[in-house]
Amino acid sequence: MKTIVITGASSGIGNATAKALAKGNRLILCGRRLDRLQTLQSELLEAETLLLTFDVSNKDEVFNTFNSLPNEWKNIDVLINNAGNAHGLARFQDADLEDLDAMIDINVKGLIYVTKACLPFISNSNNAHIINLSSIAGKQVYTNGTTYCASKWAVEALTKGMRLDFLPLGIKVTSIAPGAVETEFSLVRFKGDSERAEKVYEGYDPLQAENIAESIAFVINQPKHIQIADITILPKAQADGTTFWKG
Repeated sequence: MKTIVITGASSGIGNATAKALAKGNRLILCGRRLDRLQTLQSELLEAETLLLTFDVSNKDEVFNTFNSLPNEWKNIDVLINNAGNAHGLARFQDADLEDLDAMIDINVKGLIYVTKACLPFISNSNNAHIINLSSIAGKQVYTNGTTYCASKWAVEALTKGMRLDFLPLGIKVTSIAPGAVETEFSLVRFKGDSERAEKVYEGYDPLQAENIAESIAFVINQPKHIQIADITILPKAQADGTTFWKG
């Protein structure tokens, strides 16, 4: 049995990952929307769960929350840094500065804060593992996504650097880089414009959150001596960050 922290558990990939890992594990489910976390908790009757509500971009909230963990939850085996967002889709010169700030604060600084806050509780595990959710955007920059791509390139760099730094600590570090996944991602990017968001996934079969959750479960369940460093997952209709076959 592992104790697993999942950020961004209230929806999308985080929600699906919690369901995929519920059997036989203890889950610390993190997010900003308590009502959604409570709904998820009610669906995971086979798992012992703890709900934590905080904004990953708020350093004080993150550290105060993890420093206040009940003693019985202070031995963490796996951290899944899933929380992240895209805000807006515009050329850099036209992008809203608040959107750019949000992506750096959530995708980069949030990952740093949560990882640093969890390290005191994860370093003693015999099979410690940190999984960072990156993106195909962390491997290929595309027009109108400059800062989002930069944030995910930072996730890639942080993951590789952590793997080096944590080697003496025996902590595995993995990057999971999805392509197009049909979640709330585009709805958030387009600020609630559902019609525009739906068009992103028209004409082909995108990945579903459950597909990424299955890969996360696969990575976690490898033998102790195996460290999967990097997985990129695309739908069949996607060749790279911007090339799709729709028909």
